Amino acid sequence: MTAQLSIPLAPNAETATADVHLSGDVFGALINLSGRRRFTSQRVVLYAVLASMGHHGAAATARETLALFSDAHTVLIEGRGALPGVFCSQLRDAYFGTLQGDKVIRDFIALAEATLDAIVGNGRGAPGLLDELVRGATPLLSVLNGLTLVYEEQSKRHAHAQKRQLQELMGDIKTIARHARMVAFNAQIVAARAGTVGREFAVVASTMTNVTSEIDKLVQAALTSSLAH
Repeated sequence: MTAQLSIPLAPNAETATADVHLSGDVFGALINLSGRRRFTSQRVVLYAVLASMGHHGAAATARETLALFSDAHTVLIEGRGALPGVFCSQLRDAYFGTLQGDKVIRDFIALAEATLDAIVGNGRGAPGLLDELVRGATPLLSVLNGLTLVYEEQSKRHAHAQKRQLQELMGDIKTIARHARMVAFNAQIVAARAGTVGREFAVVASTMTNVTSEIDKLVQAALTSSLAH
């Protein structure tokens, strides 16, 4: 039977995506790992059927694939390395609430292990367990699709939030540049009135004007790029 997973739940059930360190690469890895469970679950069922028909090595392949499936679930629940585990209320609800993803997956793992044990040991209950495993494959796939969809939705929300933050930052920089340009303009006027004495000051003011113009160009390029993605 599969071991019980230790699930670190945050004190606040409304923990948001922003509370953990996430990136596009991390979301890509999470989506990929979640999506692979769909393939490996079906592979487990296929090789369990082949094992029941006496195909050499099928039971071993089924067990190896089941181990990969189980490990992926553990990582997505508990986290590992850069992967955060259950990091938001939407995922927590999908795994432990409405969708009951964690229970469905645990039950599948336990059933698959029992089925393979029965097949290898020529147990009398093997046909019934295998039939139950096969019948449960489609409902499991539906749950796994639902879980992967949550990861994809969270990825989109994160990307949208990042774009909004970038646009706000660029807006702040643009405002600062505009104020600096006004200061430089006033400084040039003061330097001109000062005549020879203000010549060096005029050079500094002119340089500041050039710098703010370059900042404006960079900000505009960054905003255009963010809106295009």
